[in-house]
Amino acid sequence: MTTIQVHDTQGVRVLKFNRPEKRNAIDLGMYRQLTEYLIQGDTDNDIRAFMLCGSSDCFTSGNDVAEFLQHPDLGPEHPAVRFLHCLSELKKPLLAAVSGAAVGIGTTLLLHCDLVYADETARFKMPFVDLALVPEAGASLLLPRLVGYQKAAELLLLSENFDADQANQFGLVNQVVSANQLYEFALSKAAAIAAKSPSAVQQTKALMRVGKEALQQQMQLE
Repeated sequence: MTTIQVHDTQGVRVLKFNRPEKRNAIDLGMYRQLTEYLIQGDTDNDIRAFMLCGSSDCFTSGNDVAEFLQHPDLGPEHPAVRFLHCLSELKKPLLAAVSGAAVGIGTTLLLHCDLVYADETARFKMPFVDLALVPEAGASLLLPRLVGYQKAAELLLLSENFDADQANQFGLVNQVVSANQLYEFALSKAAAIAAKSPSAVQQTKALMRVGKEALQQQMQLE
């Protein structure tokens, strides 16, 4: 079974987490696939946007902790580290469609997305402190920028669950739509971007995503 399914349509590369027996927990092989598909798509003129999604009941439950414990050296060549740096370097827009649980990296990678849509079943959690860890993916920098320091402190230090409506209020999610419409709705937004001038879209994203060096430095500190 392919744990990352890839489908190119309407100028959009759709990447789907497909490990239902582990609630789409991301292992090192999945990180390698994601990075490969993103890097290749970023240089493919036929691909103009990306979209991440999971199953109808779970976006992703986070990292496969058992496998990470077997590979604890988070050096620059670690698959998860390479994926995070790939996100920070991505030139083309990245969208996400979130159903069900989005835990750990399932929430923090959304901070790197340009547009995020969720349905009413979406539940978010950043459990790092509960696991005696610090945040990942530059979340300690990006989350306070997005929601303000006090709200970021609440989300990271208390590690409480929050739902799609709260995520929408925080600005983490652009819009909450019904579960039976989520995939097509998010894909239509990605396709609308893909139909626009690629250079204008990519230059606009680059202008908004300033401070890449500071972000990568924060990832290293984390």
